Formats: sequence, C-alpha cells, structure tokens
Amino acid sequence: MERATFGAGCFWGVEAEFRRMDGVLSTQVGFMGGTLEGPSYTEVRAGDTGHAEVVEIVFDSSRLDYPRLLARFFECHDPTTLNRQGADVGVQYRSVIFYHSKEQRAAAVEARSGVERSGRYRDPVVTEIARAGRFYRAGEYHQQYLAKRELA
Repeated sequence: MERATFGAGCFWGVEAEFRRMDGVLSTQVGFMGGTLEGPSYTEVRAGDTGHAEVVEIVFDSSRLDYPRLLARFFECHDPTTLNRQGADVGVQYRSVIFYHSKEQRAAAVEARSGVERSGRYRDPVVTEIARAGRFYRAGEYHQQYLAKRELA
C-alpha cells in the first residue's frame, strides 16, 4: 500500500474522481501545506492558513501505479490556473502534488513536464510539487461528500 496526496480545487469532486479508480483502497479529504496546526475547514476556506484542500489516497501499487494517479490528477482539473479552480479562488484551491518519496517526486516532475510539452494547454502549467507534510483530516461532513448525496 502507498499513499498519494493531491490538491486540485474543491476536495469534494477530486475525491470522487479518485474513489472510482480500481486499486484505490481508501480516500479521505483534508488539508496540507500550510502553517496553521489543526486547521478547521472554516479557517482554510478563509485562505489565510496556506493550506490546500487535498485528497489523501491509499492505493494498492500492484494494481494501480502512481503515474496513473498522476494522469487522473491532471485530467480532473485545470493545472494552468494559479490558486483557482472554476469559481473557487484562493491558495487553498491551488494545483499541488504532495509527494511522499523521492520516486513520487521524480514521477510528478516527469508528469508535469509531459503535460507542459503536450500542447494541451495554451497557458503554462502552474502545478506545485512539494514534499508531503502533516495531513489534517477534514470533518466527517466533508468525507465522501458527493457519494453521500448520490451526486457521484
């Protein structure tokens, strides 16, 4: 089992994207990358903590490899909008890959470079690649939000 952590805008939809993948064992949404310890959703949403809304994924690497997770990450959001996804604006909605090993970091750099070279986007890819820090789990209300409401 391995972990992967991605920020790609509002974590509700991002989590739903990854939960559907064969080989994903579990997901949870929360916050990472900021300075405030134990942030609440309200604090992160205000945009002053530096945290991003993220989904943490536990996956079976014998069934699903990390590059495939990276491909889904780049498919499920616009990696060219700085601190924004659709109507959600702020550093908490940034495009970010938090890596858990040097192998994940190398794969993330390679995937981002591939997306940049692909010509898929006119604007530059602004996805941040950063070492994973402490994950702060969001409240139960936010976990599998869309699935609980039969929206995903």
